[in-house]
Amino acid sequence: MDFGIHGKVALVTASSRGLGRGCAEQLAAEGCRVAICSRDGAAATLAAEEISNKTGADVLGMAADMSKAEEISRLIEDVRESLGETEILVTNAGGPPPGTYASTAIEEYEKALNLTLMSAVHLIRGVTPAMKSNGWGRIIAITSISVKQPIGTLLLSNMARAGLTGFLKTIASELAPDGITVNALLPGTHKTSRIDQLAKFRADQEKKSSEAIIQEMMSANPSNTIGDPFDFGAAAAFLASVQARYITGQNILVDGGNYRGLL
Repeated sequence: MDFGIHGKVALVTASSRGLGRGCAEQLAAEGCRVAICSRDGAAATLAAEEISNKTGADVLGMAADMSKAEEISRLIEDVRESLGETEILVTNAGGPPPGTYASTAIEEYEKALNLTLMSAVHLIRGVTPAMKSNGWGRIIAITSISVKQPIGTLLLSNMARAGLTGFLKTIASELAPDGITVNALLPGTHKTSRIDQLAKFRADQEKKSSEAIIQEMMSANPSNTIGDPFDFGAAAAFLASVQARYITGQNILVDGGNYRGLL
């Protein structure tokens, strides 16, 4: 299926690895001109070269810290100057550190909101004027299964992503008349460095090995496996497509059936 986005400019943040990279690679495979970023500029440049070599697409790697509004503004301007106005935005940021109510210091709350919630707000505010002018745009936020089913050891992430979900749902209605869709993809357990971090945190708490925790995660999923970032990226590519024009304001699980609720 031709997704109709060949030549579109896509910005995928926090995308030198993991779910962000999976999204960037799939969009590049569809012929998008892609900008990726990481706090580590060298890692972003290397990832961009690898994705470009694999897909043949124009891919640029840039340095940007999603917790800093000024770096987000600079990133959007750099993409504008190098590739043109962003037409497809995939918002992503490294998750806040794991922790419980008892173990989380009060100063960590604001940091989590800046990283996970406000980064998306700044990005969306930066790209929507051009999308409105063109009458077309795709905004896809990577959130988490935790917005439907909070995870006990991820207090900060649960809080910030729930707030982001409310923001996205609200603006979806406002932007729909301008041809802009706004959706969220909710990953379950995927093989990323974030999962390795969470497994180590649980392992330390429960006096088990990280390998045992990963095996428990796999066994708890109906598919008996862990997701692949590139499968996740395929869902993002579809939401960016012309075929997905009538899908907006949705929270779409990509979790192997792990979420058991009805809604």
